[in-house]
Amino acid sequence: MKFSGSNVLVTGASRGIGAEIAKTLAQFGLKVWINYRSKADAAENIKNEIEANGGKAAIIKADVTNEDEFTAAIKTIIDSDGELSYLVNNAGITRDKLALRMSVEDFTDVINANLTSAFIGCKTALKVMGKKRFGSIVNISSIVGEMGNPGQVNYSASKGGLNAMTKSFAKEAAARGIRYNAVTPGFIQTDMTNELKDEIKVEYEKNIPLSRFGQPSEIADAVAFLLSDYSSYITGEILKVNGGLYV
Repeated sequence: MKFSGSNVLVTGASRGIGAEIAKTLAQFGLKVWINYRSKADAAENIKNEIEANGGKAAIIKADVTNEDEFTAAIKTIIDSDGELSYLVNNAGITRDKLALRMSVEDFTDVINANLTSAFIGCKTALKVMGKKRFGSIVNISSIVGEMGNPGQVNYSASKGGLNAMTKSFAKEAAARGIRYNAVTPGFIQTDMTNELKDEIKVEYEKNIPLSRFGQPSEIADAVAFLLSDYSSYITGEILKVNGGLYV
């Protein structure tokens, strides 16, 4: 994989899919800025693992739902490296419950964490990357943003909005040479899905044409492709990585 830029910020990179994305991008020679909000030890572990494998990494704490903190973090990166080449908006939360039991706070908390934070990142990236007319942003969405899911009205809304926002940013930023794309994972083997009972996993797998859950590395590889020069003529794309569950 070829990259013309030199560094990347991955939000929510201290665990799960975000951590895998950080480690994968470091393998391609990028300096990875590992963003975290509260899990400092986990972020430090990811940094140490990257460096032990010959990669470059730095840690940056910020609540990315807070505009001042997020923009300050990006300023810190630019002050350090002189640029920001790539951004992965991965940070997000869930507050799952049926809509009749879902409070407005449950709804807005998820919207702020999953959609508003990505808007701040996308907007700030457009501003700073526009100065050198180069950059690539990948937003981590979800299959439920395309097909919906019971008990996830808030999460589905946040990810559906993220897909539409990605396309709109792509159209606004294309003239400046900046690309925006999104990845929509299906069921991925993470700590969250590991908590599911085996019989529930089997039922889910019956509906997946490839008959298995995906691996975090398969999401990370898709992200790397969309960031890289190999996808230089791709923008506004919503890439499904779901084993054929929703096509």
